[in-house]
Amino acid sequence: MAKQKKQLKHIAIAGNIGSGKTTLTEKLAKHYNWEARFEDVENNPYLNDFYQDMPRWSFNLQIFFLNSRLRQLVEIQEGNQIVIQDRTIYEDAHIFAPNLHEMGLMSTRDFENYISFFRTISKKVNAPDLLIYLKASIGTLVGQIERRGRAYEDNIRLDYLKQLNSYYNNWIDNYKEGPLLVINVDDLNYADKSDDFGKVVEKIDAELFGLF
Repeated sequence: MAKQKKQLKHIAIAGNIGSGKTTLTEKLAKHYNWEARFEDVENNPYLNDFYQDMPRWSFNLQIFFLNSRLRQLVEIQEGNQIVIQDRTIYEDAHIFAPNLHEMGLMSTRDFENYISFFRTISKKVNAPDLLIYLKASIGTLVGQIERRGRAYEDNIRLDYLKQLNSYYNNWIDNYKEGPLLVINVDDLNYADKSDDFGKVVEKIDAELFGLF
């Protein structure tokens, strides 16, 4: 394998709910022998309540995620392993919190408090060495959410997913923090097809190691 362009420490996977972040994180961690870090979904004390009553629990949920990802970033910066992270700290502040505020599901007071907190802590963390964005249509997202059958996701509203996708596309169009690789997953099934996973690996190799 060709020599990588720089010393790697942190690869991050970004994408909407149902875009396939966790699956790709698992497969890439195994392929490259990276350490994987995931969203703490199973142990999240707010997720069930949030999908039942978004206005009541939106601020609590976002603070939980922000704290969880900040803790991960501190561990990544202090560690010696190459880490691949499922979702980034930027998505909380640039996509999920603004979307909740716009939809009237988070109060202006809570939103301004949240953004102020994010701006303070974001100055203390480094951007990923490579951000991989999984771009997906609403149809793909809904199909994958239904297939994985998580009970707490049964109440996800379609307008909520659509709004998130708009925020994601705008964020990626303006992303300037570091190297970015956009992968359209509508026509890929890297979970089940080795050829499709190989296509993803080729794109990442080209980005990290200069292979074309």
